[in-house]
Amino acid sequence: MPSVSDLHSIGELARASGLTVSALRFYDSAGVLEPALVDPVTGYRWYTDEQIAPARLVAGLRRIGMPVPEIAAAVRAEPAAVHRLLDTHLRRLVDGLADARREVTRLRALVDPAQPSTTTLLLSPADLAAALDAVRFAVGADPEMPMLCGVLLDVEPDGVRLVATDRYRLALARSRADVDGPPVRVFVPVALVDQLRPLLDAADAWPVSLTVAGADLRVLVADRTLTGTALPYDFPDYRRLLRKAVGERPTARRITVDVATLRAALADPAAPTVARDDDGTAREVTVLGVDDQGGLRLLPAADLDSDALRVGVDGRYLLDALNAAGAPQLVLELDGPISPLALRRPDDADTYSVLMPIRL
Repeated sequence: MPSVSDLHSIGELARASGLTVSALRFYDSAGVLEPALVDPVTGYRWYTDEQIAPARLVAGLRRIGMPVPEIAAAVRAEPAAVHRLLDTHLRRLVDGLADARREVTRLRALVDPAQPSTTTLLLSPADLAAALDAVRFAVGADPEMPMLCGVLLDVEPDGVRLVATDRYRLALARSRADVDGPPVRVFVPVALVDQLRPLLDAADAWPVSLTVAGADLRVLVADRTLTGTALPYDFPDYRRLLRKAVGERPTARRITVDVATLRAALADPAAPTVARDDDGTAREVTVLGVDDQGGLRLLPAADLDSDALRVGVDGRYLLDALNAAGAPQLVLELDGPISPLALRRPDDADTYSVLMPIRL
């Protein structure tokens, strides 16, 4: 144990690191940066020379708004892991800035609604058709929740992200586009989506033109024009949902599956299921686990008492997600019985879906 003469007081560490004394006390109580010595009589905190660099790291991570649990992990991690944490947080900041810009645009329209801005997208019919097919299955159908009964188009400078959710599953896809006008979010009613989708198959190489002017929507597909009105609801913040539901999950088990094989296994009348009560509704739950070779396995009820990795989902919803994937193989991410199941395409980071788990 070093003597007090070889240590730095909390005030000295505050000056050396850029953290305040109260911040150092907080990070001590949070277990992030504990002093090397606490005087049992006075309660004074003392720190070593080796703690100056971690304290400066904490100060920098605090300035960029990194959450405390991630700061704690960064202080104890190897450099490569710290870089991954920084990359994850930077993506979070970029997403937050994009959300803030869209909200400012919406607020400007509330302050001065006289002339809505116009945004026009030119899209490939094939790209748009594939994106719609990837998310349509997740559109809500509950008339008591009209804020979910459509597809969100989140227009970005070089394309549009499509999002749909019914609370039990969330699906995302992206289509490239030439965009003329400011970024915009528009919630398209499912009836207009279903009108548009069959027209895309006959559009050949013609670009699809989508114009958004306030709540007014106009779509030109070859020689057809569709018009509609955006739904007047605030779609859930899907980016926040994704960060909470999936995010960067280092503990997740990633299993590559053949879609046709898994589809056949789920459709088999003899496929194992487990009866569970889910929010007062009796459900036959499909339980996913891992076999001895690291592949995916459908678990029977007799195998649920072990500590092995498992996730319970609605088998019908899983079939819907497989049918919508448009790929021969998918990567399934399993991260325990209370974590959502993610289904990702190995060749397309922008197209994936998330199924909420059923508690086992």
